[in-house]
Amino acid sequence: MTGDKLSMVVTPTVIAAVAARAAAATPGVARLEPGVRGLLAVITRASRQRWTDADPAPTEGVRVRVTGASLIVHVDIAVRADLPAAEVGRAVQEHVARDVDMHTGQPVDAVCVHILDIEPEL
Repeated sequence: MTGDKLSMVVTPTVIAAVAARAAAATPGVARLEPGVRGLLAVITRASRQRWTDADPAPTEGVRVRVTGASLIVHVDIAVRADLPAAEVGRAVQEHVARDVDMHTGQPVDAVCVHILDIEPEL
């Protein structure tokens, strides 16, 4: 098998799952926010699980856009009030870009973080 080239295709769903895990693990992130589109995805995912008996990784709150050679990840989050939202957003960008590249081999061109809610301190 000398000279054969291997190629690997990583689907946007896998990239979204890696990004969701990285974002959720970032200090200051209270939760991922699925939004309306994400709620529809949850319903679809639950239906697919019933039919195929599969348990795919959660991707709610994350959207991946691949255009040509460009990879853009959008992450919708709620942050905790004890840290500055801008710092949390920057940390999410760094963690998502690093983890997606490290775990999938796909370099991320941009990570767009949308802070949809701030959880008050109790």
